[in-house]
Amino acid sequence: MEDVIIACNSKKIRSSSNPATGFGAPGPGGIICAKASMLLQSVPPAVLVRFLREHRSEWADYNFDAYSASALKTSPCSLPGLRPMRFSGSQIIMPLAHTVENEEILEVVRLEGQTLTHDEGLLSRDIHLLQLCTGMDEKSMGSCFQLVFAPIDELFPDDAPLVSSGFRVIPLDIKTDGPPSGRTLDLASSLEVGATTQQVAGNGSQDVCNLRSVLTIAFQFPYETHLQDTVAAMARQYVRSIVSAVQRVSMAISPSHSGLNTAGQKLISGSPEAATLVRWICQSYRYHLGVDLVSHSDQAGESLLRMFWDHQDAVLCCSFKEKPVFTFGNQMGVDMLETTLVALQDLTLDKIFDEPGRKALHAEVPKLMEQGYAYLPAGVCLSGMGRHVSYEQAVAWKVLGEDGNVHCLAFCFVNWSFI
Repeated sequence: MEDVIIACNSKKIRSSSNPATGFGAPGPGGIICAKASMLLQSVPPAVLVRFLREHRSEWADYNFDAYSASALKTSPCSLPGLRPMRFSGSQIIMPLAHTVENEEILEVVRLEGQTLTHDEGLLSRDIHLLQLCTGMDEKSMGSCFQLVFAPIDELFPDDAPLVSSGFRVIPLDIKTDGPPSGRTLDLASSLEVGATTQQVAGNGSQDVCNLRSVLTIAFQFPYETHLQDTVAAMARQYVRSIVSAVQRVSMAISPSHSGLNTAGQKLISGSPEAATLVRWICQSYRYHLGVDLVSHSDQAGESLLRMFWDHQDAVLCCSFKEKPVFTFGNQMGVDMLETTLVALQDLTLDKIFDEPGRKALHAEVPKLMEQGYAYLPAGVCLSGMGRHVSYEQAVAWKVLGEDGNVHCLAFCFVNWSFI
């Protein structure tokens, strides 16, 4: 059975015409849609959608975004004319509107890119996407979680068509009494879930480890008739690569594979179990500073892990290397950096500090190395999404393992807030 379904609509983008801008220029062509579905086991839909939204570079190819955007601007959609691009990995999300409880968010995403051709030099080739997010709250009991986006441009006429692509997750084991989420953009709406839902017992909470859901991935690409087969092959291969990326992400964020939701599971290869690492963090804090990081730090196992996870200040750990990379943190730490436990490894210590913050940190490094801890003054750092975060004070300390050697560095940011 074919894993990716290809469908063509030869009339999709030819309904309107604006000769002055080149939109909807006459000529044979249309839209190719590549769709794949997969069953997810033990993967919280809200966490998956949030990860896909915040870490586009984990699954997206900038060249395909550039192709879709440029193909809608001009008549020719030819692949040979597609300029080679490099995605900087930076995306800026600009909110436009949201519902009262943030169940749906409409936003513009700017992807920063550069051309690689020598004749044009390093010219900016930013891409803008109109994006709709639904169900990013883990407490949401909606019937649909989705991330849908479409390329836009300031030159688009008002009647220009939106060629949307994205992801939709439909839980199979949840049934709510409220109205189902509206399908604002029609993404693979032909998917039939059937009567497989069941009422959640008790207080409405669910066993996430037994959660099942269907993920549908649908991507659309403009094409010209003479390139239909080429674009179809490209679309099929691209969606397959996205499926592989989503499978990797799903394995990482599943509670049965990641550290916090199931104590005792390993966070990353070569790291101690979460409960053990938290014990080292708290013991080292008390050893160096003479006070407890959390109340009742004499607790062990899952109890200490839960207290650390719920601690009021942001605690983050990074590798004890020349270029420290974040490896672990509590809920406040993850929230402050606007990331996930899995994606923490994409962030380095130097990238989250502004210039004054880096200078303050470097000034305290000798003291940190000598006495094992150091205090940093109030300052500003950057989240993984590029937002400025202020904090009243920060403390850094060495985290010692059972053998007494330095396992990693830990930072605690006190009274932080977004600016």
